[in-house]
Amino acid sequence: MTLPARLPEALAALRDAVATAPLGLATPGAETARRAARGVVDQIDDYLLPRLRDLDAPLLTVVGGSTGAGKSTLVNSLVGAQVTTSGVLRPTTRAPVLVCARADLTAFAGGRVLPGLARVTGSAGGPGTLQLVVRDDVPTGLAVLDAPDVDSVVETNRELASQLLAAADLWVFVTTASRYADAVPWDVLRTAQERGTALAVVLDRVPPEAVAEVAPDLSGMLHRAGLAAARLFVVEERPLVEGRLSEDQVAPLRQWLHALAADQEQRAAVVRQTLTGALASLTDRVAGVAAAVDEQAEAAATLRAAAAAAYTAAYDGIDDGVRSGSLLRGEVLARWQEFVGTGEWMRSLQTSIGRLRDRVTAALTGRPSPADDLTGALESSVETLLRAEADRAAERTVTAWRALPGGPALLADTDEDLERVSPDFPEAAAAQVRDWQGFVLDLVRDEGAGKRTRARVLSWGVNGAGAVVMVAVFAQTGGLTGAEVAVAGGTTAVGQRLLEAVFGDAAVRSLAVRAREDLQARADALLRYEQARFDALLDDAGPAPDAAAALRAAAAALPAGRAGA
Repeated sequence: MTLPARLPEALAALRDAVATAPLGLATPGAETARRAARGVVDQIDDYLLPRLRDLDAPLLTVVGGSTGAGKSTLVNSLVGAQVTTSGVLRPTTRAPVLVCARADLTAFAGGRVLPGLARVTGSAGGPGTLQLVVRDDVPTGLAVLDAPDVDSVVETNRELASQLLAAADLWVFVTTASRYADAVPWDVLRTAQERGTALAVVLDRVPPEAVAEVAPDLSGMLHRAGLAAARLFVVEERPLVEGRLSEDQVAPLRQWLHALAADQEQRAAVVRQTLTGALASLTDRVAGVAAAVDEQAEAAATLRAAAAAAYTAAYDGIDDGVRSGSLLRGEVLARWQEFVGTGEWMRSLQTSIGRLRDRVTAALTGRPSPADDLTGALESSVETLLRAEADRAAERTVTAWRALPGGPALLADTDEDLERVSPDFPEAAAAQVRDWQGFVLDLVRDEGAGKRTRARVLSWGVNGAGAVVMVAVFAQTGGLTGAEVAVAGGTTAVGQRLLEAVFGDAAVRSLAVRAREDLQARADALLRYEQARFDALLDDAGPAPDAAAALRAAAAALPAGRAGA
């Protein structure tokens, strides 16, 4: 039997793609896909690549079945010696046992088959090992492996049993007269059918009087399941002889296995059937993994969109708070009234003496000037708005994620309290607001740098002018031109003319617009930083955009590899 040289290369590429398939989100199909991916990787590692490298290697026959079906007794009976121990106390965790001829030991002593299991000879091994037993009465070209129970209550046993069956050239599946219709045996048999694995079924512990009824019933079930080619062997329920089945009961199966070992053509046919079936099954199996990756991508996109929507709403909330004048209440209103309502600020427009007197008074008393009070109140008010909207966005995102596939597990896996702003947000928000106020003052300085306006700005004071621009940013209700900057009920109103008298109409409009845009940009940066906490979780757990396509492309390369293209 010859196969194209490029096939191992294509299989290795597929193996790597499946092994790294991104299935980190807890979507409905994720766990099933993870098991399927492990199954593909294990079969490529444990069977397909080793078998392709050595098509003439001994026929590996794995004896598997349900708990208490009599697998170990069957193996001991086939060999004619006590080579494996039955699990009297269940569940048991022990090393699988592989029996082969001395001439075939080198084929299994290395890492060619089942490379993940350390080899043990001379004594029973522990978990994670494969016990090798050499028997001179086992024919060359045949190896028999006793696998753990496929329905063991110990998860590692079940996983190992599945891995060993996937590494087999031939399955000998053992079931009993009382359990052959159970779900677990048929799950395994369906897997054999889907993968095209060469199969023999041993119906064990059949009461002699029931053989004529039970055997045809199981045979019919095999035919209906598409397993008509499976050889069926019946073992009647009789007393064991020295712990083994009577010779007439085990002889048909032993003779059949020995005949396969002795006939190179028959042995090659079994290998070809299983190898071809395993290769053919990969396309559908990988397609299932790729579909799960698509599910992951969809879930990640939905989670990401939920976070983006929450933070976009927060940005809109900040923008509305800035434009609506809602910030100009409470402390800000009091400071504004103090700033413009006492007449001190009006007098400062006419002479620099009032501004100088305020500075001297502030220096002597330690009290900040009214402009400083106003900007401080504005700073606190804006920080409060930013914090409230960022907190609201975090809470909305967490609430949405808890109701979406993959979201609850992501939230549970992080130690950070994502329902609130990040610990460094308050400091970052304060810094941004202070920087924004500095930006406004720089705007005022730049706008007043001309000869015609410099004297008035110096007379008024940069801080005072900047404070008025900041208030204008938060109080625009109908456009700047011709409108009034009003604060709470109209108790104090400052006409737009106050700024226009210094800078001019167009310049005032530009100052307020630029100041507002800068504040909005800073708010957006803060919110995107907060949103990035959620995005980072998805970046770690979610798939890359082309992940599913890469899997499908690797699987699509197999037919070309099999054809030698």
